Amino acid sequence: MACAVSTEAAAAGFDLDGAWGLHPKVSIRPERFGALLYHFGTRRLSFLKSPTLLQVVDGLGSHPSARAACHAAGVSDGQLRTYAKALATLADSTMICPR
Repeated sequence: MACAVSTEAAAAGFDLDGAWGLHPKVSIRPERFGALLYHFGTRRLSFLKSPTLLQVVDGLGSHPSARAACHAAGVSDGQLRTYAKALATLADSTMICPR
């Protein structure tokens, strides 16, 4: 039986245990509220409304999984579902992609 956190992350539609990274055509501009992400290929702009989410996204490429990036940024197990949803949205808009 899977643990509740894994089930919740799967329900969010995002593989927290997969290796993810920032799309090569995306630029991050840190801001006081979090960050702006701009995709030069799709010309889409996304807002990261939390400095912690910025740490997670910025750390995706240097950790073996999104879950590890979340934990490194200080995200607790109880908060993983919320961050998985945010990462799923970024993946759907191709701001982040599997490595």
